[in-house]
Amino acid sequence: MKRLAAIALAASMLLPISTAIASAADIVVGRGASTTAMDPGFLKESATIVDNIFDTLVMRDKEMKLVPGLATSWKAIDDTTWEFKLRDGVKFHNGEAMDAEAVKFTIDRVIDPAAKSPTVSYIRTVESVEVVDPLTVRIKTKGADPLLPTRMSRYPAYIVPPKYVKEVGNDVFARKPVGTGPYKFVEFVPDQHVILEANKDYWRGAPSIDKVTWRAIPDGTARITALLTGEVDLIENVPVDIAPMVKDSPDTDLVQVKNGGLTIYLGLVMSEKPLDNVKVRQALNMAIDRQSIVTNILQGMASPRGTQVGAADFGYKDLPVTAFDPAKAKALLAEAGLPNGFSIKMQSTHRYMKDSEVAQAIAQQFGDIGVKIDQEVLDWSVYTQQVPRKGPIFMLGWGSTQTLDADAAVYAIFKTGEPYSTASIPELDKLLDESRSIVDPAKREAVLAQIQDLAAEQVPVIPLYQEDALYGKAKSVTFEGRPDARIPIFDIKKQ
Repeated sequence: MKRLAAIALAASMLLPISTAIASAADIVVGRGASTTAMDPGFLKESATIVDNIFDTLVMRDKEMKLVPGLATSWKAIDDTTWEFKLRDGVKFHNGEAMDAEAVKFTIDRVIDPAAKSPTVSYIRTVESVEVVDPLTVRIKTKGADPLLPTRMSRYPAYIVPPKYVKEVGNDVFARKPVGTGPYKFVEFVPDQHVILEANKDYWRGAPSIDKVTWRAIPDGTARITALLTGEVDLIENVPVDIAPMVKDSPDTDLVQVKNGGLTIYLGLVMSEKPLDNVKVRQALNMAIDRQSIVTNILQGMASPRGTQVGAADFGYKDLPVTAFDPAKAKALLAEAGLPNGFSIKMQSTHRYMKDSEVAQAIAQQFGDIGVKIDQEVLDWSVYTQQVPRKGPIFMLGWGSTQTLDADAAVYAIFKTGEPYSTASIPELDKLLDESRSIVDPAKREAVLAQIQDLAAEQVPVIPLYQEDALYGKAKSVTFEGRPDARIPIFDIKKQ
């Protein structure tokens, strides 16, 4: 209650200056995390900002259907070759032509093993790219891949300008990006803001918002205050305990997208003892009271999950949430030769809904079965650079907003050797690879179900819950939220 009163007081004190902050042609977005880099081929954070700077060959409309982007059409030439016809006349923000060479360069730099792209798993099925003519490109896959057009709809497949990247190098490009998207890069001040301006020559038409400022406001209370006072127009990650204030304010709206957020999970470094023992992993899984965490900490703004796959994804299997059973968990530890438990480090950060409180609750629940947790909380800017994770236990959010397909939710964090994976289960690896080579949707869905069943048994990670996406916006802003978690400024209107 004191926290709410403090916010209300701050809002009332700042209210007189709020109306002069930005014009109707500008928008300010308050973000919960600072941006560290904007190279879409090597992202270690969400694509929220690069979504607005770059374009992909294929896009998703508001109904989440695949539609033409920089490619006007695509078709399968044979089982392992897809041909894309490119949009003529599109220029990068620096005047460089967007053509087949740019597409080839974009994909080649990500799949190059020496590049060590953290998101290469999304397009690892690609074997090579062939330039047919300036407006035609053929992408060859290692095996049949029905998801190839979908993989071309988000990072790391945003098309980048070859000449500019070669000229300035990857480090400069990550700080001063150039794309073909609706907004051009203007300024990046680490830990403060990113400023973009409208690309008036955008191939889809000039955006209605002239300038967008992405402000880093890590503290949830400060984000709410900035919204209530008109300092910002839109905020991400509304804190659950003060969401009612946004909803009840006459000047703001709460936008809640059910199951529109990431699935929060505990990663387990299986190469570290005793996490190499499946009974230990199963014990940890049973020691967590997910429903209590969702009800009491997250106030119902998330859904407990028995699978890492999101409810809106193709291939989702509605597995039962692992039962909270401390007695069984203790028995499993005893069977694993650890009747007195053990001590282990667990890492978390400040990025997700009430993640500090959730981490503390889990540590306490682990303690109840004899597992003593050494908690380490890292700043998000540090956390994003730690790939692969050191853990040995770590909290992370993951999802498939990339493709709205189970593949994106599981392959990158289950498959042995992938940058974000700390798991190693050969039987699971085999199924993951098999799922990427099946063209028939029904057969593929069956294999994806097998993957989720095996993961529930072997526990390569511990799924916790899928967050709802919570945004706060000024009533003057038209924004509904999307299942793929994008904030497309091109589609936003401001009165």
